[in-house]
Amino acid sequence: MTYAETLEYLYSQLPIFQRVGAAGYKPGLETTEKLAEATGHPDRKFPSVHVAGTNGKGSSSNLLAAVLQAAGYKVGLYTSPHLREFTERIKVNGQDLTPSIWWRG
Repeated sequence: MTYAETLEYLYSQLPIFQRVGAAGYKPGLETTEKLAEATGHPDRKFPSVHVAGTNGKGSSSNLLAAVLQAAGYKVGLYTSPHLREFTERIKVNGQDLTPSIWWRG
């Protein structure tokens, strides 16, 4: 499956990627906890910060990433939604990951 085919699948078969507002909200952490358990709790294998709330998550996350990078850390940043390309959601040290870097389909 190519990168383009993967995006088509995500948008057509998993409409959660396009839901906004109340339709995109599912209260509670049950789904997240099940995913973490099913994948062997990767969240416990590296230091991370989860920024949550109503407003300012993007600015706060980008500021925190810049501070950590300036302090010498290798920093990964995931934000959602994207503006133009799906790959904008994932950055390492401020650089968007291209499909050729992270997609091995």
